[in-house]
Amino acid sequence: MTDEPDPPAASGYVELRARALRHLVRREHSRAELARKLAPHSPSPEVLEEVLQDLVRKKQLSDERYAEARAHQLARKYGAARIRHDLKAHGVAEALAARFSPQDDLAKARAILARKYRQPATDREETAKRMRFLQSRGFSHDVIRSALNSGTEPELAGED
Repeated sequence: MTDEPDPPAASGYVELRARALRHLVRREHSRAELARKLAPHSPSPEVLEEVLQDLVRKKQLSDERYAEARAHQLARKYGAARIRHDLKAHGVAEALAARFSPQDDLAKARAILARKYRQPATDREETAKRMRFLQSRGFSHDVIRSALNSGTEPELAGED
């Protein structure tokens, strides 16, 4: 039996892992996001990578779980394009971001319009304002046109 300390404990592994778990207790994090937060506190890149691999191996860190939770959180207010962009910005792979992006953008765009605007648009300027609003929320042009032309909004093209 040797009296040498465990190499990970001696190199700051335990403290870094505890810090990572404190972050993960608050909310899900992507691997890239957690690595960015832990990097300033890591004694070396190797220790950081070891901690991250250990967390993934023990299923305490999961990009898939993070993508699902984040997409669900953003889905009430934003369209698929905005959600995909947000997930990619947080280090989630393109395939995961696409998988967890909402599929029914048209219904969501109509619901957002109904919540924000109680009355139909009365002129082209108001319709254009609503189009810009939906575009800023990450909805595609086709979805925006369909949502605004669903019978309650005036037709943008064709009014003169």
